[in-house]
Amino acid sequence: MSLMTKLFGRKWPTPVAQPMWPFFVAGGVIFYGINSFANLVANTEEFKNDPRNRNAKPVAH
Repeated sequence: MSLMTKLFGRKWPTPVAQPMWPFFVAGGVIFYGINSFANLVANTEEFKNDPRNRNAKPVAH
C-alpha cells in the first residue's frame, strides 16, 4: 500500500476543475474589474496627490 493511499484513502475519480471552471472565470472577471476600478479611482482629482497612491509624484522638500 502506498503512502498516499494510507494518508488519503482510496483515490476517487471525481472531477474537480471541470465543474468549477465557471467559478474560476467569474473570479478572474471580478478581479480584473475591481483592479481596473481601483486604478481609475486612484487617478481622480481627489486621490491624485494622496501619499498612499502608488502613482503619486513624490513631494520635494
